[in-house]
Amino acid sequence: MNEAELLFTDILNYDRHRLYTDKNILLDKGKRQLISQALRRRINGEPIQYIIGKAQFLGLEFKVNKDVLIPRPETEILVETAIKLGQGSRVVGDRLKILDIGTGCGCIAISLAKFLSNAEIYAIDVSIKSLKIAEENTKLNNVNIKFMQGDLFNTYNLQPTTYNLIVSNPPYIPTAEINKLQPEIRYEPRIALDGGEDGLDFYRRLIQKSPPYLKPAGFLILEIGDKQKEAIEKIFQKDDIFEIIDIVQDYNNIDRVIVARHPTLKDGSVSAYCGRKNQDG
Repeated sequence: MNEAELLFTDILNYDRHRLYTDKNILLDKGKRQLISQALRRRINGEPIQYIIGKAQFLGLEFKVNKDVLIPRPETEILVETAIKLGQGSRVVGDRLKILDIGTGCGCIAISLAKFLSNAEIYAIDVSIKSLKIAEENTKLNNVNIKFMQGDLFNTYNLQPTTYNLIVSNPPYIPTAEINKLQPEIRYEPRIALDGGEDGLDFYRRLIQKSPPYLKPAGFLILEIGDKQKEAIEKIFQKDDIFEIIDIVQDYNNIDRVIVARHPTLKDGSVSAYCGRKNQDG
């Protein structure tokens, strides 16, 4: 549906078909005021998702407000990549354990819980307000996530050598670029956007601090911004811990996800991973 259809179906509680078949229905004053207010907010640049209070991600519905980043289609590539890795990993005597860093509204963690029935999902965010929304979204989507409040790995609840996969869509916009973005993005929480002077602050911290929490041959899966691939590869090379095994492109052929493996097993006991790029040529 386009934005107008999203707005009117939500406010009027109509399905899309009824919008066009019930043309002669007169709206009461309350509904007219709601529509007028919503249109003014949209004209001022507020994202439609905040106006209606929800967003779609991988076919699931999520509650959103100004405390959380709006889920993006590009982040679906991150989740799809993690799902393929999770399905291809052999876990003996235990459930697959996945950690989502910077969970926001919970769209990554909840989607993984929906599509990986054998997984135990953990999620961290520095914002208590974000975690509240994420908790509401677990109930909305009928899944169980273990949430923790903390700055990256700075929480006492994390145990070393625990996770098969660590996934993250970190802030990656350079600080100086944020005020140049379209008005819609400036409504979103700055903490979820601002990646520091060069946009790479969180990648440095994630790449440096995640190894102790990964199981042998565990995977670190990161969403990246346009034209950031080479700079992030250099961060991996500088730390010399991970082996980059795939760069996954989005549907616009932009490098969008980096998959790196903690190279601690030498016996080849991890199943082969075949990412989107390899499958689709």
